[in-house]
Amino acid sequence: MTQTALAETGPETPNVAAHARAWLDANLPGTLREDRLQDRAPTVPELCEWEAKLHRAGLVGATWPERYGGGGRSLRDHLDISREIGRTPMPESVNSIGKELAGPIIMAVGTDAQKDAYLPAILEMRDIWCQGFSEPNAGSDLAGLRTRAVQTSEGWVINGQKIWTSGASKSSRCLLLCRTGSVEDRHRGLVLFAVKTDTPGVDIREIRSIDGARHFCEVFFNNVVVPEADLLGSPDEGWAAATRVLSIERATNRMHRAWRFENQLRHLVRACAADPATRRLVETDYRRQIAAVSVDIDLLKGHVETLVGSLIDGNEIGPRGSLPKLFWSEAHQNFAALALEIVSQFPVTMSDDLKAVKQRMEDIYLKARAETIYAGTTEIQLGIIAKRILRLNRGA
Repeated sequence: MTQTALAETGPETPNVAAHARAWLDANLPGTLREDRLQDRAPTVPELCEWEAKLHRAGLVGATWPERYGGGGRSLRDHLDISREIGRTPMPESVNSIGKELAGPIIMAVGTDAQKDAYLPAILEMRDIWCQGFSEPNAGSDLAGLRTRAVQTSEGWVINGQKIWTSGASKSSRCLLLCRTGSVEDRHRGLVLFAVKTDTPGVDIREIRSIDGARHFCEVFFNNVVVPEADLLGSPDEGWAAATRVLSIERATNRMHRAWRFENQLRHLVRACAADPATRRLVETDYRRQIAAVSVDIDLLKGHVETLVGSLIDGNEIGPRGSLPKLFWSEAHQNFAALALEIVSQFPVTMSDDLKAVKQRMEDIYLKARAETIYAGTTEIQLGIIAKRILRLNRGA
């Protein structure tokens, strides 16, 4: 259950980053590299196998307690590992919700029995999780959600609908947010569950997105009976847990994004500069715009490193989690548009290297359209920053 690959490096040492880089360089399969031309997307079993290997190498769950399969390491080590993961052109985690959202919440509000049951299964890729928060009329405004949970002698009976539930069709558990009272209660009466997706009454329907993928889903709950053992925290603790989830999601989770962003930019520049037919695009035509993207990446790294330093000092993330999420989503979306403009000028007959970068940048562009929406829209982030950080009056 426990990680062993990093044991020889001690509780906190510069060797952590060196180990991570060497292991990734030696073990990332060519079929999973996003900087190479691929004939097909990796399958879910292939991704699960890869992520299980990452865990066994000590590169996933580094800060989780050893009792639950984690490495028991520091947040600083986690940042060092995240940098190396970001620098590597691997696919995004198929179980990011479990590792980055469900896991921390379970550790915060779950019972000992829940921690023992759920946490090792997440790291070992035996359970993939999805997040049942957004609804057709309650996206970023979670206080307006309508999915209801009623306590009965048989357990909690749930009815309602969730939308844009990422990865639901390949998940075994759903981190589900419901309410026990009326919509007018807003933040009161919200409750979290760990719902098995194969429970009778759970109806998952895939949504085809602009890139042809079927990652997003809508999920219907029709008289779904959830046992008391799958209630996370107390019946009125859902709002506090949900806001904790979102502050984590918007700040330290996926902190590798800054370095993955840099990897994408370098791939674009390197491929173009190496080919005489496209060299002018990065060395002359778009030189200033590329430099501006590079500055954005450095600023994003600064956001992440500042938040990590603050957490190490014992401070809460709070509303500051909105800053890196807002900045990353806007900056990365702008980069995606620039990258698409550049690769659209590639010659009809091109090398495999140019085909690979064109394929990757087009995929990034399509996926980036949602980045200013998920994990809280740009408008929501601006509202949080205005009210809770800048303390501006509504009429200001």
